[in-house]
Amino acid sequence: MLIRAKEETGSASVEQAGLAALVALLLIAAIAAVAADGEIEAGRGLAGTISRRIACAPRLPDACHHHPLVPAYGWPLARLARALAPAPVARLGPGGLPLVPVDFRRCRRESCAVAAGSHLTASGRRTTAFVALRDRRRTLGWVEIAYWLYRPGLGWERVVRRANQIQVEAASGTRVLLRDDPNLVPLETLPGRDHYEFPPAERPPWQWHVHGLYPGWSS
Repeated sequence: MLIRAKEETGSASVEQAGLAALVALLLIAAIAAVAADGEIEAGRGLAGTISRRIACAPRLPDACHHHPLVPAYGWPLARLARALAPAPVARLGPGGLPLVPVDFRRCRRESCAVAAGSHLTASGRRTTAFVALRDRRRTLGWVEIAYWLYRPGLGWERVVRRANQIQVEAASGTRVLLRDDPNLVPLETLPGRDHYEFPPAERPPWQWHVHGLYPGWSS
């Protein structure tokens, strides 16, 4: 039964891909017709919208509309994670420079993590915190959010916040925007999270300890 289910899932994916390709071809034809009538700008706008939708299709649910926290945790806990996020703090690195937390996927050197304000580095990079969440409200009555902060040369710092249901509800008015700082990255949906290589002194303590929420996409 399991093998059959997998086969059916695979065939459905192929059918969906074929349907998406057909729709794309029809829309391209419509754009060409609009452009032929002289409405070039309208055609360009329509093409841009279509390209964004097609690019969004393989991603997580609502990934093109909402912050990654939302598909990872749902709105109530996404708001809580944003509300409790620690403010970026600079710490002196091995070279004596003030370093802020950054995204290790884009910055592994002290030079790109030097503080230049409350939310940016001297190289224009955003401060970043990686998030891992455990919802234990049913058993222990609280949600635990671990914020993992990476500074090149200093390694990882863990900041833990706990909240009960009352605090979850109190955070319901918190906005969750892509432009917010620090940028928050949920580890549960981070592709290849357990396979990034680090020097021994900077190896993430969270590797192999965070359960993926979207097996096959985030594993």
